[in-house]
Amino acid sequence: MFDQAQALRNLVRNRESLRQGERRTKIVTITSGKGGVGKSNFTLNFALSLQSLGQKALVFDADIGMANIDVLMGVQARYHLYHLLKREKTIWEIIHTGPKELQFIAGGSGFQDLLSLPEEDLNYFTEQVDQLTGSVDYILFDTGAGLSKETLKFIVAADETIVVTTPEPTSITDAYALIKVVHRMRPDVSFQLVVNRVADVSEGRQTADKIKLVAEQFLELDIPTLGYISDDSNVSKAVKKQVPFTIAFPNSIASKEIAQMSTRFITGQRYTEPVPGGVKGFFNKMLRLQRK
Repeated sequence: MFDQAQALRNLVRNRESLRQGERRTKIVTITSGKGGVGKSNFTLNFALSLQSLGQKALVFDADIGMANIDVLMGVQARYHLYHLLKREKTIWEIIHTGPKELQFIAGGSGFQDLLSLPEEDLNYFTEQVDQLTGSVDYILFDTGAGLSKETLKFIVAADETIVVTTPEPTSITDAYALIKVVHRMRPDVSFQLVVNRVADVSEGRQTADKIKLVAEQFLELDIPTLGYISDDSNVSKAVKKQVPFTIAFPNSIASKEIAQMSTRFITGQRYTEPVPGGVKGFFNKMLRLQRK
């Protein structure tokens, strides 16, 4: 099952061939244990936030049957993967440009074909995608939800996997189930966790801890938390407008949280929770530590 994933991995990011000074393209898979957790919306706005920090990103809509990145942007994609697989268009011709010059490749029926390609056609596809190496800093694969073999292939081929969940019990259970299956197949896969639609920081922490603690106990796996996204009404308003919320409402709580996450992701810093009570709380905590 993983032969095709390894081929994608090797050709998409052939780092040995990078020239000095050329971008080192990082492959990131964004997934979830179940649908309806806001994964695609996160992917889109996360990519836009990376761009605002000077990083060039490309979103690859790999959500078979539920591809909707173009809909979230209000952009009509004329070409998609199908046209590449049929050799009607090159990789450059199926790349579209969304708001803030964000590049994306629209999903479609072609993804089902991609994951069952004969070797000759798979080689053609990977050679085409390999041309993107060095042209962008990040390729973000927005996969389908759940434990499909298609999603697993993208996860094991990536440099990094971000798992999006919500505080709902079924979302937590399914997120852990996905992590468990992938880890047992490929222990070297690196995960980060995003908790969406939280009422407050406390709910976000409790949700993340449920997954992190079980993963540590039963899988001996450390899963860093990339961050939490508040249940912000501006997010749904932006979806109805077909405008990414980081553009429609740049000063919203969710937009600021996405911005913080993208900074942490680029720098490799771990999430640290804000000190209760602001500056006063910080000094109170510091003084307590000094007395110990």
